[in-house]
Amino acid sequence: MSGRPDVTVVVAVYNTMPYLTECLNSLVGQSIGLDRLEVVAVDDGSTDESGAELDRFAERYPGTVKVIHQANSGGPAAPSNRALEVATGRFVYFIGSDDHLGEEALERMVAYADEHGSDVVVGKMVGTNGRYVHQKLYEKNDPDVSLYHSSLPFTLANTKLFRRELVEKHGLRFPEDLPVGSDQPFTIEACVRARKISVLSDYTFYYAVKRGDSSNITYRADHLSRLRCTAAIMKHAASLVEAGPDRDALFERHFTWELAKLIQGDFPTLDATTRQQVCEGIAALADEYLTDALRDSLDVKRRVRICLAQAGAVDELVRAITEEAEHGAPPFHLEDGRAFAMYPGFRDEALGLPDRVYELVGEAVPGRLARGTELVEAEWDQSGDDLALVLTARIGVLGDTGSVTVRLAKGAMPKNADKPGARRLPADHALPAVEGEFRRTTTEDGRATLVRGRIPVQAVKAKLGVRLYVDVAGSTYEIPVRTGGRPLPLARRWRQAVPYRVSANQNPKGRLVVTTAPLWEIEPGAGKRLRHMLSRLKRKVTR
Repeated sequence: MSGRPDVTVVVAVYNTMPYLTECLNSLVGQSIGLDRLEVVAVDDGSTDESGAELDRFAERYPGTVKVIHQANSGGPAAPSNRALEVATGRFVYFIGSDDHLGEEALERMVAYADEHGSDVVVGKMVGTNGRYVHQKLYEKNDPDVSLYHSSLPFTLANTKLFRRELVEKHGLRFPEDLPVGSDQPFTIEACVRARKISVLSDYTFYYAVKRGDSSNITYRADHLSRLRCTAAIMKHAASLVEAGPDRDALFERHFTWELAKLIQGDFPTLDATTRQQVCEGIAALADEYLTDALRDSLDVKRRVRICLAQAGAVDELVRAITEEAEHGAPPFHLEDGRAFAMYPGFRDEALGLPDRVYELVGEAVPGRLARGTELVEAEWDQSGDDLALVLTARIGVLGDTGSVTVRLAKGAMPKNADKPGARRLPADHALPAVEGEFRRTTTEDGRATLVRGRIPVQAVKAKLGVRLYVDVAGSTYEIPVRTGGRPLPLARRWRQAVPYRVSANQNPKGRLVVTTAPLWEIEPGAGKRLRHMLSRLKRKVTR
């Protein structure tokens, strides 16, 4: 390689064979060309064949691949810092040694940075082998995004293109005392100090791989180690961004991601001392950084858990987690147009948590309503030509539920409706006309409401879904009624002049549908049987 390279790719390596080979191949095969590329790989005391594989690539690409071997440091920070000491490119890019790049990744990012004067360029990442990568940031190309007014805080890995002049001007390095998340302080400070941050979404730049043995360091750290690292990251960020809406926007990520993950399904299995220490650590961070505005921006599930930890309510927190795992999300208590999730601690005078902690604050809850809605029983009610389906359904709301309406709705739910089968309707949405009002009672277990009503059936040829329309905290939700394996009433014929047949069925998604049609159209094979009978009769007559 002659002259200064455009980009130096930093690879911190520790025991990542055989993934390392694909990573290195994706680098030397970049369309930007070997003459514009420098790869600095630091072997952090690997005990597998990673060191030998690095040496093989260095021998094969002597002008491009540089290898440094050092004793194990315990994390990616030290090898990344060592690589920065020898990097010479105009830009520097970091890649995990078990991940790989799209062929045109570096060429595209360098060109975009040069075109727009960007100090940081974020290229679209995707996860492979089941690895989760937040995608909201990658909705479109954007030459100038804000750290505080975009989804960038949820994409704080260092797997980005950084202008090396920015890195050296501010002495940006990775904290070597953090075994987990050491890239976040580097990335946050770079984004705070950058003149311009750009996002490229029209190409898959980075493939993040979850190893088959889940041995990526992120998956191995224990709760207290992760808590300590998160506290250090937030302290560093607080030194860069003053208190206010911008800091809240940045810290929303840490409360909804790193801290919330400490108090999810595995929390009850921890020993009592560790549970107490986790809650104390979360409480210290919440006391320091959880403003009312930031608290209200969290979804109710995370908000309740964070606030229970902050209050030192370890037993209630354990109960909230285990009960939700066993029974699903708790019901909503509706009162004066407001909705509250009835997690443990709600209106517990001993805890003194405000109702706001448990309230739905601008949050859509279609999935919870759908999971809590199910058929209890159904039967036909007929008087002459007047036929109706009388059914009882269970729905996970309590209290003054406002409007609860059942309707026979024509057409399928939209493909992009919120899963698993409910959606919040726009305010101006026109509802189907065939409806019945429900009477409401609370279930014996106090976790749901039983709604019972009568839906008139019309003499038309139609296949209609049975759906509930429920008002929750100022929004109307459309919820298909699941049969839940309950027996359905037998098909029935009704009307005299023009006979019709009606049947209640379960569709392939387990939802209740009602089918009506004139008798001779709905009975399968009726026309064929009639023609066969006429043919036999004709043969008998002509004999």
